[in-house]
Amino acid sequence: MFKNSKKESSVDLLGKTNRIVEATIIRGDIEAVSDLRIDGELKGNLLVKGRVVVGPQAKVVGNIDCENADIEGTVEGIIRVNDLLTVKTNANIKGELIVGRLSVEPGGNIEVTCQMLGQSGKDSKSNGKQEKAEKTEKLEAVEKKG
Repeated sequence: MFKNSKKESSVDLLGKTNRIVEATIIRGDIEAVSDLRIDGELKGNLLVKGRVVVGPQAKVVGNIDCENADIEGTVEGIIRVNDLLTVKTNANIKGELIVGRLSVEPGGNIEVTCQMLGQSGKDSKSNGKQEKAEKTEKLEAVEKKG
């Protein structure tokens, strides 16, 4: 009755965008291979292999880990962007930034500590195990708060 359709590889998914629309609330973590746009609310962590866009009405309470990001809405947590994080005019970010490159438009509000990783997206100074332990501690603190 149903035929097995050709499964798409993760390479085929690049360039496609997932979307969480306005008035949608998700409680839990999200992992995605392709890009993701959030216009609703996420209470959880986000791990995306591509670009994350947090729309102007969106709210994320949790950590974001991605390749590139454009933030227009509200984010509370740790944001790790391997390449470029763009903070748009109406953005409101509280927490910690770990970025390769950072662009903040006039009017963007950031109350954060910031660690610049440079072009490679890797922190040459930190030990991987120590960094993972610190992230886990901070994640637990954010989860207790939320």
